[in-house]
Amino acid sequence: MVCAAAVTATGLGAVAFVMNANAGAVDLYHQTLPAKDGWAASGSGTTGGAQADSAHVFTVSTRAELVKALGSSSNSTAKIIKIKGTIDANTDDSGKKLTCADYSSGTGYSLASYLKAYDPSTYGTSKLPSGTQESARAAAQAKQAKSVVFKVPANTTIVGVPGTKAGITGGSLQVKDVDNVIIRNLTFAATEDCFPQWDPTDGDTGNWNSAYDAVTLRTATHVWADHNTFTDAPDFDSANKKYYGREYQIHDGDLDITKGSDLVTVERNQFTNHDKTMLIGSSDTDSTGKLHVSIHHNVWKGIVQRAPLARIGQVHIYNNYFDTTTVNGYAPLYTINSRAKAQVVAEDNYWNVPAGGKVAKLLSGDGTGSIAGSGNLVNGTATDLVAAYNAANSKKLKTTVNWTPSLTYGLQTSAKNLPTELATTTGAGVLNP
Repeated sequence: MVCAAAVTATGLGAVAFVMNANAGAVDLYHQTLPAKDGWAASGSGTTGGAQADSAHVFTVSTRAELVKALGSSSNSTAKIIKIKGTIDANTDDSGKKLTCADYSSGTGYSLASYLKAYDPSTYGTSKLPSGTQESARAAAQAKQAKSVVFKVPANTTIVGVPGTKAGITGGSLQVKDVDNVIIRNLTFAATEDCFPQWDPTDGDTGNWNSAYDAVTLRTATHVWADHNTFTDAPDFDSANKKYYGREYQIHDGDLDITKGSDLVTVERNQFTNHDKTMLIGSSDTDSTGKLHVSIHHNVWKGIVQRAPLARIGQVHIYNNYFDTTTVNGYAPLYTINSRAKAQVVAEDNYWNVPAGGKVAKLLSGDGTGSIAGSGNLVNGTATDLVAAYNAANSKKLKTTVNWTPSLTYGLQTSAKNLPTELATTTGAGVLNP
């Protein structure tokens, strides 16, 4: 169960979470999502591998052991995977460290050759790279993907063992085309693409795009991500070089929810030292009627954008703490972005804005998205963030939505204590058996 002694009387959310431990009747590894705890509680709810028999409970400490425990992504037999310690995804089956040079070996790829082949001054800016070097880059990237992408089957719980600094470095959990997955108590660090692709058509001046999210949901349903920490550490974007005048971006998303994913609850995580943090909906036409996501009691600090960027779906964002202080070079552009007719309810959240910060830049949108809700605080003062944004921007955020949240487990109607409460009740390493 969760250690009750670590919880103070700072908010209903923390207390309710302890109550869910049910006085020790359910251990950490078999816990299921509480009733009414966000969209993932809809319908059949989210139980992960709680029904696993003893033959399908695994403790793993290496990449090879994790791959074996996961098994085939098409095998839906309930399983619990306990991660003990930190797993380095960039290793081979024997545990030998793999580098970018190992992945590019034999493919014919080199960054110098790639840069020469697709220099905009000679290749142009109207089409994606193609030809020998792009094929070689894709081959090298595919070799890395075989090591760092872990495909999660349905009916699976993956939990970090308390007290072991449990997590995955350099890896990407892929939850694709499956239902009923729980991911808890893990630190996801340094998820890096050795071989970003140049896209001269991305934006006005092109961009380098990387391939791996720390956790990616694609056509996934009933997913609970709880008490995890996401960070780029130790390699921050400020150290990235520039090519063609654009940052050579080796990091993609922290936790992206796309391709018609639905019924997701993201709670009590820490997102830090990262740029593009959470994407909900991969395009403006991504799955109408899906993308129902609840995001509550998370800490966002040292992030640049997408906290989250929401498209199309019905997204409930409550009791989060957004600290917009610049950390390790990660300077915020905005926190919540509602676009492509997204229906966002943001209520009882707390924003810390340092001196010189502008409330009008806390939100973003394309003129079609909505953000409703009340009780939001900026530096402890009740603030209408949508009004501040609309007063400064021509593409207005709409202020009404077509739904009313009802799955509101742990909702605190006052945000004033969130900065102190969430400092000790979020992220990996907080849960105890």
